Amino acid sequence: MAHSLDHVFAALADPTRRAILMMLLEDDMAVTDVAEPFDMSLAAISKHLSILGRAGLISQEKRGRVKWCKLEPDALRDATVWMQGFGQFDPVNLDAFEAFLEQELKS
Repeated sequence: MAHSLDHVFAALADPTRRAILMMLLEDDMAVTDVAEPFDMSLAAISKHLSILGRAGLISQEKRGRVKWCKLEPDALRDATVWMQGFGQFDPVNLDAFEAFLEQELKS
């Protein structure tokens, strides 16, 4: 579990990747649509997506000629269990996580 936790927390540490996760909360998106709001190359976005994928936070699939990204919210389960183990945190749910991400992105 520690290895996957490292990947999840490392992926969440970057503001661009958190913004991507926020976008994917709405719906699956094509890689080109994910890249659109960012001032960086498609290759740079692909690296971010790769990190999110290795952490299990997103999955990618090819539909025809387009590569799509999908949020995998269950990947946060181990991180949630780990945080709850400290006893000082309330159970984390996806709505609370979304609110947290929105607040972090405003900072």
